[in-house]
This record gives sequence, structure tokens and C-alpha cells, in this order.
Amino acid sequence: MAQQQEKVQWLSFEQLEDSLAVKAKKVYIDFYADWCVYCKKMDRVAYRDPQVIDLLNLEYYAVKMNADTKDTIIFGGDQFINEQIGKSRRPTHQIPLLLASREGQPFSLPAIVILNAEFKLEERFFEYMDAKQLLNFLQAH
Repeated sequence: MAQQQEKVQWLSFEQLEDSLAVKAKKVYIDFYADWCVYCKKMDRVAYRDPQVIDLLNLEYYAVKMNADTKDTIIFGGDQFINEQIGKSRRPTHQIPLLLASREGQPFSLPAIVILNAEFKLEERFFEYMDAKQLLNFLQAH
């Protein structure tokens, strides 16, 4: 049996790029913000569940990104920034806007994105999930 990890092995986008260069694997991205109550609840509940931790660490590259970050991120040779700084009460970075926006709806959190091993969008989810719901969601992919 696989060794059980105590926590999800979260990567940054820069680390993700390095990991994908070594081995193709599905990608799980959790976009959050410090002000997002349901994001914090997922951290306390879903991401502490041993089965969720094992599945994320084994089957996915798990990325956790603050949607409000001011950081410039270089990924795939492109530069991504937060163009909304100073223009919005909750400025959202280009990466979550690119990967987790829905047509005709405002950007919302929590936002979870799953990409397949070819880095193509497979699924997006925009609601709080407890450990059981998240486990079912992950097993379906």
C-alpha cells in the first residue's frame, strides 16, 4: 500500500511546469482567496481527509493559487499578471480568470479546475465540497 501523506503536496505554477516537463499527469487546481469562507472550510475539512490527500498526491499534480495574488507568474513561456490591481476591490489574477471563468457569470470562488494529462480542460467546479463530495468528484475523473 502507498505511504500515506499527512497533507496535500501543493505546487506553484512554476513547480507545475517543471513537474509536467518530467512526467505528464492530471492537474488539479484550487483557486482560493483569503476572504473566501468556503475556501478556508475546504482547507479545514476536505483537504485534511486522508483519502482525499492520498488521491490528490498519487493521481494529480495539485496546484493551489491565491486568485488575488499580485505576483507575476511565468508559465509556458508566457507572463501572467494581475491587471485588476487598483481597479477592483477583489482584483483577480489572469490565470484564474483564464482557467476558471464562466461565460455570463462573474468570477467566483472556490473554483476548482481539472486538466487532463495533455493539459486540456476536463472539468470545472465552483462550489464548496466536503471530503466525501471531493473524493467522489476526483474518482469520477
